[in-house]
Amino acid sequence: MAKNIVEKIFEAHKAYGELKTGNPVGLTVDQAYTQDATGTMTWLQFEAIGVDRVKVPLAVSYIDHNMLQTDYMNPDDHKFLQTVAAKYGAHFSRPGNGICHQVHLEQFAAPGKIALGTDSHTPTGGGMGMIAIGVGGLDAATVMAGAPFELTMPKVVKINLTGKLNRPWVTAMDVILEILRRLTVKGGVGKIFEYGGTGVKDLNVPERAAITNMGAELGATTSIFPSDGRTKFYLKAVGRETDWIDLKADDDAEYAEVIDIDLSAIEPMIAQPHSPDNVVTVKSLKGTKVDQICIGSCTNSSYQSLKTVALILKGKTVSEGVNLLINPGSKQVYEMISREGLIADMISSGARMLEASCGPCIGMGGAPGSGQISVRSYNRNFPGRSGTKDAFVYLASPVSCAVFSIKGEIVDPRESGIKVATFEEPSKYLINRSSIIPPLKDTSDVKVIKGPNIKDVPVKEPLKNRLEAEVLLKLGDNITTDDIMPAGSKVLPFRSNIPKISEFVFGGIDVTFSKRANELKDKGGCVVIGGENYGQGSSREHAAMAPMFLGLQAVFAKSFARIHRANLINFGILPLQFKNPSDYEKAGQGDRLIINDVINSLNGAQVYKIENITKGSSFEAVSDLNDRQREIILKGGLLPYTKK
Repeated sequence: MAKNIVEKIFEAHKAYGELKTGNPVGLTVDQAYTQDATGTMTWLQFEAIGVDRVKVPLAVSYIDHNMLQTDYMNPDDHKFLQTVAAKYGAHFSRPGNGICHQVHLEQFAAPGKIALGTDSHTPTGGGMGMIAIGVGGLDAATVMAGAPFELTMPKVVKINLTGKLNRPWVTAMDVILEILRRLTVKGGVGKIFEYGGTGVKDLNVPERAAITNMGAELGATTSIFPSDGRTKFYLKAVGRETDWIDLKADDDAEYAEVIDIDLSAIEPMIAQPHSPDNVVTVKSLKGTKVDQICIGSCTNSSYQSLKTVALILKGKTVSEGVNLLINPGSKQVYEMISREGLIADMISSGARMLEASCGPCIGMGGAPGSGQISVRSYNRNFPGRSGTKDAFVYLASPVSCAVFSIKGEIVDPRESGIKVATFEEPSKYLINRSSIIPPLKDTSDVKVIKGPNIKDVPVKEPLKNRLEAEVLLKLGDNITTDDIMPAGSKVLPFRSNIPKISEFVFGGIDVTFSKRANELKDKGGCVVIGGENYGQGSSREHAAMAPMFLGLQAVFAKSFARIHRANLINFGILPLQFKNPSDYEKAGQGDRLIINDVINSLNGAQVYKIENITKGSSFEAVSDLNDRQREIILKGGLLPYTKK
């Protein structure tokens, strides 16, 4: 029987289940990696499970998010992550070595493998022809402890590429922005996007990785490209040719849907505030003044991207009204462009060079001024994510961003009058692994060092048969994990201190939420109501763990984003969908709701009758959990379930 790429990889890694859309499938995992914003808690959870060494063939602990060292908390966590990696058999990527997805692509990603990462942009690895999926930290911890990874089998959708990009002004970023324009941030929910067609050959691995990286904004489980001659060329260039395999779909493979994209028809695109799918052509915004430009992030900080940016900036000056910040994706990229003199060209133009880290993308420095317009080659432009609540953040390609920085306004780069020298994809990359510490064979003398900010992992009690709780917050559509659990330099240092970080839950929406939730803990706790696509965005499990610590019992929504729904389940919080979406109107903030016979409903048809005792009305909700998920909820979460 003919198979697509996804089916081939899943079949080779299947631990249990049938590869049929909607079925639970267990997969063995080849690689798992963490980053420091999520990894501290992941490794604490791994310790709590109680195994003596990671069970996956490759594990990596990265530091790339929390790089600012304004006090002891971040450096303490860095030391913890280094020592815990040494203790349990993982590689450790030092601070400054780069953004986990970029470094992983360079150093470890391999076609045909399955990787999990505790970051929603893990699908970057799909550009290498691997299944790479972003998950919550507890999912990664249980997999590193030896469990299969379970997911509901997604639909596989083919994106058929034809033609060639009109380089240098049209880039891979424009491709994914065009797809977001067509499909929206909900267009990939329950799907894996598999790229194919003659146009695939026009894209090199870093370009493919930029597209699969931002597939996360579609809500997709992951995205993947074939492994072909261009994949082999890249792997040889980074010194890993032996990792290459030929991997493509069979000629008559079947897909749930096919979407056609003509690369030659794509023009420079830009996402307007405040969503990655609010996409229009660059030329339609011609003349819009800009205050800040940020180039880099895990989406667009490859060697090719930054070399092109440097060639645009060379001999020119950044507009006097623009603040230009550039963060290379990895130490390898930084060193390569440094040795070629390209850093000097950037600095000479007026650019500010940042560390090889996530930086401004997560509000870790580089915040724009009040009400300013910031255009970024990043992947998200949710309100407040930049660190400034009233900023207007746009998303565009690094090429467009470089042109805007010189012109001081948005302009179609094809009409800018700027000429750019062309160059070939490098046949050999600089290889320097000095900032990757390999695992030890003998770890008997290794001591895990924990600073005073690292607290125990909170665990929820088992599910009760009767829930009575107050609706503490009612929200609209597309609520992000940034809305639920903000990031930034003030919040993220508390990522391993759940009691403290819980003080910031929903802080950007309602600063009283944490205080009111604590007051309700002994009165049955609280629930939250959301609309469509609740929990889109980052994989941060703190957006479930911290609300759980505050006594959140359930979330009612019209629909959920995949990773956040999984995280809610992992921490024993019922993800309930309105059986009738119009029932969203039947409960409001301050209402007190009762669900009787919860356990029997969970073990039965999973239909729950909710009594609104404030309004004297009722409605129904459903949970649609598989057998394993039901057991996890009953136990109070994945950690007590795993330790059973």
